[in-house]
Amino acid sequence: MQFENHQTRRHFLAQSSLSVSSLALAWLLEKEANAAPKKPPFVQPVYDAKPKETEHPAQAKAMISLWMQGGPSHHDMFDPKPEMAKYDGKAFPGEIKYDNAAQASSKVFHSPWKFAPRGECGMELSELIPYTSAIADDICLIRSMRTTVNNHGQSIRALQTGRILEGRPTLGSWLTYGLGCEADNLPAFMALIDPGQLPVLGVENWQNGFLPSTYQGTVVRPQEPRILDLVPPPHLKGAPQQNALNFLDSLNRRHQERFPGQHDLEARIATYELAAKMQVAATEALDLSKETKATQEMYGIHSENKTTSEYGTRCLIARRLIERGVRFVQVYTQNQLWDSHNGIIGSLPKACAKVDQPSAALVTDLKARGLLDSTVVHWGGEMGRLPVIQNDGGRAKIGRDHNTHGFSSWVAGGGFKAGHVHGKTDEWGHKAVEDVVNHYDYHATLMHLFGLKHDELKYEYAKREQTLTDNQPAKVIEGLLA
Repeated sequence: MQFENHQTRRHFLAQSSLSVSSLALAWLLEKEANAAPKKPPFVQPVYDAKPKETEHPAQAKAMISLWMQGGPSHHDMFDPKPEMAKYDGKAFPGEIKYDNAAQASSKVFHSPWKFAPRGECGMELSELIPYTSAIADDICLIRSMRTTVNNHGQSIRALQTGRILEGRPTLGSWLTYGLGCEADNLPAFMALIDPGQLPVLGVENWQNGFLPSTYQGTVVRPQEPRILDLVPPPHLKGAPQQNALNFLDSLNRRHQERFPGQHDLEARIATYELAAKMQVAATEALDLSKETKATQEMYGIHSENKTTSEYGTRCLIARRLIERGVRFVQVYTQNQLWDSHNGIIGSLPKACAKVDQPSAALVTDLKARGLLDSTVVHWGGEMGRLPVIQNDGGRAKIGRDHNTHGFSSWVAGGGFKAGHVHGKTDEWGHKAVEDVVNHYDYHATLMHLFGLKHDELKYEYAKREQTLTDNQPAKVIEGLLA
């Protein structure tokens, strides 16, 4: 059979007297279509930190997360269980999930600290946190938080990234991806680390994951220089630095023109531009010398008071950053500060003393400046503790094991209900039983307050559309909203 030169295999199969079935033809056409390379989009997406429109009116514009790594004991701070006093030292009359069975006991441990109603709302809080008690009418206390994964790392990932898997973007990265930053001379997401140690998982706490690098958190150190390599040495200041930056920018942009769509390169170019602006803006924002003595004392910043001064300094810096347009700031406590496996009677009061005054001062200060209505303040960690004794070797050694089935956190401002207690744990403070707030519900609620829909803010990665809540049954908790 003779064919014209221009005739293709497709024409032959379609017109041939061999009568190839339509099914075979369809298969061949699909195969050819799939084999053809996909055409790149006409316009490459741009990933930057410029302010972006929200999907609906937002109540919150910024967030400060006071991250209490290790698991603060809700039994002893936020969630009184007076009936447990009858069972103190006696066998727990039910089932309980231990994380460390080797050190576990079944003896009930009733809190040795007193609770009392605080504020006009009557919120019951512990004597361990007198400053937080003074702002009871401004906070929303969630007593029914839950992640259900007892390991520190996995529960941290659940609350910080939405899933227990490694490599996902943190909450700060998602918010800055969705909203950008009000400031053009400071990073959108800043991480204020503790001088003691990095928190568990270290840099994972402020990673951008699969999102473009421009949404990674910028670390602010607890001592000078707070941001490394920000200020050039004297011999490079001025014209020499500017000439070097201009030359570097020309090389980067030439490469960008040849290879468009390289997000890491785009982030690098943006970072150099931002760093030049930050030399003035960040230096000013991190300088507390212009804050009044009264303000500094309110945060517990005293030269003679080492208990609150360092944490108070970072809380005050967080306020200054938010005031200047930064979108998300997270202030970390050191590795396992709250992980009270033993000696809780001695260690818990010290942990509370470090953060209680500065945390409350932050809320008070934001409110006085008219910023609390648009700024979410979060206080909490990745878990709580169990109602039974761990390390039953005498009162000085008593501790509490991990509990992620029901624990407490508080939030304030940004559209959250003030002077409100949400949810309940059972009579032992072991499991959340009423108005439960799973980690993904918390995320969905936050996104809603920021004017975003948790299931519509997406980023394509690994051939599927990714979201913060990642197809979990997340819902906005209406009971938390003002």
